[in-house]
Amino acid sequence: MKPYIYLRALKHAEHTVFGVQEGQKTYYDAQFGQYCAYSSGQQVKRSILEDLTSNLNVSMAPVTFNYNIKGKQLENKEPWSPCDPNYVDQLIGGWMRAGDGLTVKRRSPLSISAMRPLHPLLSGTVKENLTFDRSNRPDGNPVNVRMGDKLLTEEEIEDFLTKNDRTLPRRNWIPDNRRAQGLFVYDIAIDLRTLFSVSVNQHEPELSKEKIEDLTSKGWISGENTFGKCLIMPKAEREKIIPALASALLNWRITSNQARTFSLMETLAVAISDNASTLTGAIRAKLSEEGEKQKAKPIIDETAGAELFITLPCSGYINTVNESADALQQAQEKLINVMMEFPYENQLN
Repeated sequence: MKPYIYLRALKHAEHTVFGVQEGQKTYYDAQFGQYCAYSSGQQVKRSILEDLTSNLNVSMAPVTFNYNIKGKQLENKEPWSPCDPNYVDQLIGGWMRAGDGLTVKRRSPLSISAMRPLHPLLSGTVKENLTFDRSNRPDGNPVNVRMGDKLLTEEEIEDFLTKNDRTLPRRNWIPDNRRAQGLFVYDIAIDLRTLFSVSVNQHEPELSKEKIEDLTSKGWISGENTFGKCLIMPKAEREKIIPALASALLNWRITSNQARTFSLMETLAVAISDNASTLTGAIRAKLSEEGEKQKAKPIIDETAGAELFITLPCSGYINTVNESADALQQAQEKLINVMMEFPYENQLN
């Protein structure tokens, strides 16, 4: 049995924002001369872990924020995570802790790409101006004016407005906000060898000796994988996590900014394989030219080698044949079966 699962999913986004820092994040595609919206792999990973912990109804691992005091200033130091695989977001997301004491780090068993356009010509961004407007309620929304550190009185404000022929509107414009729309893909590779296994090697440690003793006392099993000796999560605990993880990999969505730009971000198709090269053929785009204008056509190809699961909404954007109402449930069951069947305790046999 091959130790990797490769997954590609196609999503449709409609007039939304993937990141709230300085509006929608974009990169420039030099070949097609397009600014392409994207969501970073880190943001996708965070969204998956939030969905995972929500599915299991458990808390994410606490993070300790560290500061040094220098005079009257606070100096940021590296935040600390507990580096504890008893927290599922740590087990799946990995960790690193350096600084005082032993440096420990665990690479996440999930390798996650950015969510980016299926093709630069199959997505786009638009700009719009937003407003914060309370002009229809002048009495309940006072206006403050400061000159330097001084807060002006109502009489001083009126005197200033009269002398300078000005008004003070209760409306603020927020210009040039980008919104994304189109067809987007993300790719994930799952390393089953380390998914539920944590190395006990102390030359490049993932765990402290104290944490190794703690996990052993909680029933973690001594084993060995291609990377060396390890501790393996008990089967009963794995079987609780696997269905929740399979669901999170398919059903996550970006929630940090949806109060103002909600999009269902529906999943249109999912390709699953143990061969990464088959994913790019299963869900792809094909370039064509109409006159002097280039166009891209999205393609779902069931002959490319990956197992495909096509949802009903997909037919609204791509010519499909075998779409089904339970496609995501079937994809989830496929992921569950592969993760359940892997011989975690007997990887070298």
